[in-house]
Amino acid sequence: MKPIFSSHATYQDFVMTRLQEHYGSSGILVLVNKDWPTIKKLWITDLSLITNFLSNEYGVKGPLPRDPSSMMRSYLLLILTNPTMSITKWVDELRRVPLYAILSGFEPGNTPGIGTFYDFFKRLWGSKSKNRTHKRKSKNSRTRKPKKGKNGQKAPTASPGRVKRLVEWSLPRMDQKKELPCDRLFDFFHSQILTVSARLGLLGNTDQLNVAGDGTPLVTAAQIRSKPTCKCQAEGIKNCSHPRIYSQPDINTGWDSHREKFFNGYHLYMINASDSSYDLPLYPRLHLASNHDSVSFIVSWVEFSQRFQLGSIDKILLDAAHDAEAIYQLINHSQAEPIIDLNKRSKKRIETGSDIELSPAGTPICPIGLQMKPNGYDQTQNRQKWRCPLACGTKNTCKIPCSSAKYGRTYHTHPKDNPRLFPKTPRETDKWKCMYKRRTSIERSNKREKVDYHLEAGRHRSSMMWYIRIYGIMTCQYIDAWYSHQHDELCFLERKIFPATA
Repeated sequence: MKPIFSSHATYQDFVMTRLQEHYGSSGILVLVNKDWPTIKKLWITDLSLITNFLSNEYGVKGPLPRDPSSMMRSYLLLILTNPTMSITKWVDELRRVPLYAILSGFEPGNTPGIGTFYDFFKRLWGSKSKNRTHKRKSKNSRTRKPKKGKNGQKAPTASPGRVKRLVEWSLPRMDQKKELPCDRLFDFFHSQILTVSARLGLLGNTDQLNVAGDGTPLVTAAQIRSKPTCKCQAEGIKNCSHPRIYSQPDINTGWDSHREKFFNGYHLYMINASDSSYDLPLYPRLHLASNHDSVSFIVSWVEFSQRFQLGSIDKILLDAAHDAEAIYQLINHSQAEPIIDLNKRSKKRIETGSDIELSPAGTPICPIGLQMKPNGYDQTQNRQKWRCPLACGTKNTCKIPCSSAKYGRTYHTHPKDNPRLFPKTPRETDKWKCMYKRRTSIERSNKREKVDYHLEAGRHRSSMMWYIRIYGIMTCQYIDAWYSHQHDELCFLERKIFPATA
């Protein structure tokens, strides 16, 4: 039957009553100081609306199900306290520790089993299949390794021009939202987590939100496991071309440029709020491990821009792996400003048809070989102005001046001529450097997920469970931020629950 809605105030009353009963002066159990941060984090986390959110996923008839808000709260409690623990061991922990059962919203001694948790996870996933692709695949499609990156660099894209072709394919479809199995997770995360954080001001200025993006390896298996669909091996036939059944069909082999080794798993691309003081994530996307950052960004950005509704994106901060003209075109189409580090592919200067040349970084070079100085941006004509490097005020100290003007030689560059070399905010300015420094927020966010919350400790074999784990960890990052933001207001909680011992 349908679950019964229970408000967050009802949950708080339940927690207060049960803690007083089991941990009060008349109880035999004791709370220590390190228990209170966890109690406070769940005290302020309202998950009650997930019951209405998943109501249609339950049948009309049958026994009364477990409260979905309590199931979600229990899973978040697992990540907050024991992120490396499996669901099987967590079920035993709920039975053993009354505090965990109470904070989840369950009566001590009456906690859910393993199957109940996995039934709940299936309702969070918008597909009958736990993976996005079919398990039956050809052998070569899973075992082919990408190229290695040179000198610690990321592996190149699989084929030249792939980024440009993908952008050209995506631009006409920007308004055509395609439903994804993970949309149910994101819709809940967007409405109940992001919205609350935006109201508290934890994401920055949502009217002109700045975001950053980056990819990171997600190791899920030591090797790619599969079993044959034929009997060729029993008949003595080696290296047959028949398809095989893979336990993890959505993964393949990628190159980890940081550790300089191959790995099996996903390429996790994250988009976060770069101006957030807590480095909070906004949107995760799992790709094949062999994907390049630029390819993963295009897919992730199109999906994110179709789903994010809390404000407009002003600037997008990306590293040099995203430095492609097609990506500038995609971002400009979204009416955002790209702040991308330049990937200097060549050391040759670029000719302009005059005596002025351009450096590989897009800086004009005067006839005597000096880099010209930026001299402001003309908003009316949308162009960057450059001035003679030896001109100072109305004097020109050049021995061989190329202009008779006392002000010195000037040159203009237009973003429309080459948005990659001539961005709206020149890379040489302090303004651009100050904005680009915030790109490191995405690296700190990824560190929180992979190191602090042990993202790769999950022993899952489906994209469904990996997405649920990722969104659970992201939610815990927000809960930590809420707790830090409201820390002074929560000092009363111990006295409220145990007034006699205050």
